[in-house]
Amino acid sequence: MLTIKQIRDDKERAIERLAVKGVDAQQTIALIEELDDKRKSVQNTLDGLLSEQNSIAKQIGALFAQGKRDEADALKAKVAQLKEESKFMEDELKAVTERLNAEITTLPNFPADIVPHGKTAEDNLVVKLVDNIPELPADALPHWELAKKYDIIDFELGVKLTGAGFPVYKGKGAALQRALITFFLDRNTEAGYNEVLPPIVVNEASGFGTGQLPDKEGQMYHTEADNFYLIPTAEVPVTNIYRDVIVKESDFPIKLTAYTPCFRREAGSYGKDVRGLNRLHQFDKVEIVRIEHPERSYAALDEMVAHVESLVSALGLPYRILRLCGGDMSFTSALTYDFEVWSAAQKRWLEVSSVSNFESFQANRLKLRYKGEDKKTQLAHTLNGSSLALPRIVAALLENNQTADGIKIPEVLVPYTRFDTIK
Repeated sequence: MLTIKQIRDDKERAIERLAVKGVDAQQTIALIEELDDKRKSVQNTLDGLLSEQNSIAKQIGALFAQGKRDEADALKAKVAQLKEESKFMEDELKAVTERLNAEITTLPNFPADIVPHGKTAEDNLVVKLVDNIPELPADALPHWELAKKYDIIDFELGVKLTGAGFPVYKGKGAALQRALITFFLDRNTEAGYNEVLPPIVVNEASGFGTGQLPDKEGQMYHTEADNFYLIPTAEVPVTNIYRDVIVKESDFPIKLTAYTPCFRREAGSYGKDVRGLNRLHQFDKVEIVRIEHPERSYAALDEMVAHVESLVSALGLPYRILRLCGGDMSFTSALTYDFEVWSAAQKRWLEVSSVSNFESFQANRLKLRYKGEDKKTQLAHTLNGSSLALPRIVAALLENNQTADGIKIPEVLVPYTRFDTIK
């Protein structure tokens, strides 16, 4: 979440930056200023009452030492009155602080200066295109037909077991999933990311820490009995490892990677976007997360983008990299690059990764700080990226590599699959 300092230091700039995300924040920021002023006033009054109590307490001790019990008892009555007034002001301070934080929580992160203006995905900026698009025969099949033809993914069985959006991977389809997960993890750890295997359900505090709550609770599966949430991405538990932690400046960079199943309700999705593997309620994903010094976070973002690009390139897939416009960015992001791969049979681009810098937005929610050489604590920066999400990668691999003799497996995956063709 934004800090009071970010909002109040340059109010006009705050309003201008939030407008890039399509948010008219003028009234909210005016209310935040009003509540912050009230909070300061209440805090000053409370501090005065507490200071007066301490002063009188010392007087009482001195009077008792002098044997002036009546005068001491009179002052004790004054202290009791001050305590009542202090309790009232403490309650008032708690109430105004909670309301102030609630208002700040409604504001998204400031977009970086290089974020394009725009409202929808159509306004995103293509910053790189590698269009080695394969020529397929006229009778080329989309991946859901290929999955049925080679009996590697069973969508109907998934409907029977759970519902739409929960496919069952079979035989070489399951082996391909496992191969991709291991390949991505191996490449990530080779790049210096430390592998963790986190829980796939989290508590409310974790959901708030990374910004899924209260923004996206409608898209998350919720277990009401325990008030737990199934994770939409490994970003949530992995980043929350550092919730309420003060790290040393020498600890940077902190680089983590994790494989997890992910769960998203995807309410309101329909049409071609949900065919086959295009949009699922449960899917596998490998994630990379970085905790960085603020001065290094954008260099780290460039490194993460280059790393994800190396993975897509190694698979031989046509891809493009987009810098998201303000209206298409997430609530928490300051700058996001999306990776899309070309789906040859569907003749459309499919998103397979988002790589984002959240600057201090998540860290402020997480109370994730670092201590510099001057011994002062400051908010760290957090970043994350899909490295990679499997469903649409699999869709593109199946469609782009189909031949008359079967589906060719990319050379880099053969040591993991132990077969080079799905026949």
